[in-house]
This record gives sequence, C-alpha cells and structure tokens, in this order.
Amino acid sequence: MKLRVSNTQTTKQKFSSTLRGWLPILQANLDGLVESLKPFVEENPFICVTPGSEREDKKFEKKNFFSTLSKNSVTSTIEALTLDKKSLFQTLHEQVNPPLFPTIKSQNIAYEIIENINSEGYFETEALPLIAGKLGVEANEVEKIRQRFAYLEPIGVGAIDLKEAFLFQLGDMDVEESLYPLVENLVLHFESIEMYNKEPRFLEALGVIKKFRNPPAVDFLEDKKEVIPDIFVYQKEGSIEVHLNDEYYPEIIIDTEGVDESHAFVAQKIKDAKDLVDALEMRKATLYKIGLMIVEYQYDFFMGKSIKPMKLKDLADDLGRNPSTISRAIANKYLSCSRGVIALKQFFAAALEEEISNSAIKEYMLELVKKENRLKPMSDLKLLELIEQKFEIKMVRRTITKYRQQFNIASSSERKKLYTLSA
Repeated sequence: MKLRVSNTQTTKQKFSSTLRGWLPILQANLDGLVESLKPFVEENPFICVTPGSEREDKKFEKKNFFSTLSKNSVTSTIEALTLDKKSLFQTLHEQVNPPLFPTIKSQNIAYEIIENINSEGYFETEALPLIAGKLGVEANEVEKIRQRFAYLEPIGVGAIDLKEAFLFQLGDMDVEESLYPLVENLVLHFESIEMYNKEPRFLEALGVIKKFRNPPAVDFLEDKKEVIPDIFVYQKEGSIEVHLNDEYYPEIIIDTEGVDESHAFVAQKIKDAKDLVDALEMRKATLYKIGLMIVEYQYDFFMGKSIKPMKLKDLADDLGRNPSTISRAIANKYLSCSRGVIALKQFFAAALEEEISNSAIKEYMLELVKKENRLKPMSDLKLLELIEQKFEIKMVRRTITKYRQQFNIASSSERKKLYTLSA
C-alpha cells in the first residue's frame, strides 16, 4: 500500500502565501529554529516564543553516508562555529540596506542573490540569468549588485569560486601596499602558485593567503559532532511509523489581552502572528509528508538494504510542490532511524546503471580522495578506473569530474598544491 498525500488548492495557496514569506523558518534546521523566529518576534509586540523541551535522546552523533573530507582550503583547520549564532541567511538579510543597497530595486536583487547562495557562502552562478528574468532586469545589473557582496560579512560570501572569495577577503585586509600585488597575483594564478616561489616575498604573500577562509561561510556551517533530527522512523511489530520531533519545536504564543483588535495596527500584527504560526505548522506538515514519502520510496533501506535511486523531482511531484521548495525543506535536516542519523539529502540520487545509487559512488569517491597519497593525488581518470572496478559499471570521466566539483574538491594538480600549502 502506497502512502500518497493529496493537497487541495486552498492548502496550496495557503502554503504559498504563508511559507514564501517565512523562508528562514523552512530553511532553518531544528536546532536553529528559535533563532530564525527572533526577527519576527522582535517586530511584533503580540508574539512570544517558548523553546521546545530538550531531551537527552534528541541529540545524536552524526553518521552520514558521506564522511567528512578535509576542506579544499589552506584554512581547513578553522572549526565550524554554529551554536548561538544567527543563520547565514539572516546575517545577510540584515545587511541589505543603504548605502550599499540604496534602492528598493537593488535590495530586491540582493534578496534574490541571497536565496541562491549555498551553505558554504558561494553564489550559484547558474541562478544569475534566472534572477534577471524573474525581476525583469538585465543580467549585468544582477552582477553589479552581486559584486557589492564583497563588502558584506562574512567577507567572501557571494563569490562564485575560491579565487573570487580570496580576492574579496584580500580587499578587506590591511596588506602592505608593496606586498598586495604579489598576493593578488598568487590568488589569480592559484592553480600554478608554485611558479612564484622564487619571488623575494613569496612566503610573506603565502602567509596572507593562509589567513583566508574557505568556504567563506565556514562559521555558519552545521555542527560536526551532533545534530537534532526533525524526523524519527520507528519499526514496530512489522510496520514503520514516522514521527516528527515535536517536543523540540518552539511554541508561538499570541497575547492580545487588553488590546483593541479592531485597530488597524493591532489587526495587522495579529494577522502577521497567525501567519507565523501557520508557517511553523506548514514546516511541520511539509517535513512529515517528506518523511512519509521517504519511507515509501526507501522502504527496503529501512529493512536493512541499500538506498535506491530517488529523484527530488519525484518527491516534489508527489507532494504537489516546487522542487526548489522541497530542496529548501530538506537542507540541513536529518532523519533518525535504527540505522543511524541520516541527512535527508542523502536519500536523493539520480539513477545509474543496475540501480546503483550515486550516493554510494560519491561516498566511495570521497573515501578514495581522503586516503590518497598527498604527494601524488589521483586524477579523475584514476578515480573513474577504481570506481568502475568497485561497482562493476561503466561511467564517463565527466561524471566523476561533476561529482568532485559538487563536493568542492579540487583537481588532482590543485590538490597537490593545497596539500603542499597546508603541510
């Protein structure tokens, strides 16, 4: 028996009008949910938020299928600090104001750019023409606004790649005027940085580069030791049950005692408060439905077998949602089951020959890179050869290159330089 979720047009409209306005609530992980509500509480005198109860069995050591790989950066020793911090999304939103963004038009463009910045702080370049089309502006206008992100905190956010992130950070640093050109040159030619090791001040310039952080949003990355799952999957007497982590959810209280609710200002604030409650409930409903669909699609996995190929679009179609909405909903969210705590995104993979999930291939690729000889890193061709041997399938090299880029893993020649720099 399949688990299907039907939605009325009214529910869809309510979801669209409410949740779209409270995007941080959908995107926030459970541990940061109270923090994501703070801006709304601060603007509304009739709202107060009571944090959910924290129980010891609600925290778990993360056991993702994709083991943590050393960051592609000379600053990989910087630890991610996430507790008691605002989200990257909130931090950037608070900086979208004059004089950097003086007009409504520039602010709207900036907000759209923020929505297309990934968790590491990099801007997804393919979104640039989409933003331009959505707002009815030229692509170069969007690019001009993106360049202003060089002045936002964290420095480097909004860059399209490592080089640009480093240049953003260099522009913010107090570097000697005579040393600046060399540092800039090393960044621009980062892939061949060893060619400059005969420069008189090479080591000084290298010292500057080692202070740069990559990814630029490293301080906002999720905690590496423990996570709070949104969804629990239990097996009881031959059946599978899906539950939300309700006890960890904050409670939104609307207090209107002694006020005239007919007053325009009061009425609007009460409406905003109710919308906020609706948004929180929509978050819960969406994640619960996602949990049901994952159990349906991945039933064999919960019975001890491998994850099957599963497309995000299939889930979005079944739920009657846009894939981008589902993508936001699963970001930084976790499911707890008898096999451990798993990031929701790990359940989604494109189909490969013989139904081998590409999540297993990616995991193996990460393991190969993690254990490779740092003096002779493996090329994409070598990775392809080992993966084909392991899984007994035929693939093309560009697929391995794509997977490597998805995890921000440098090419073999770039990794060799990075290993040398971090030695």
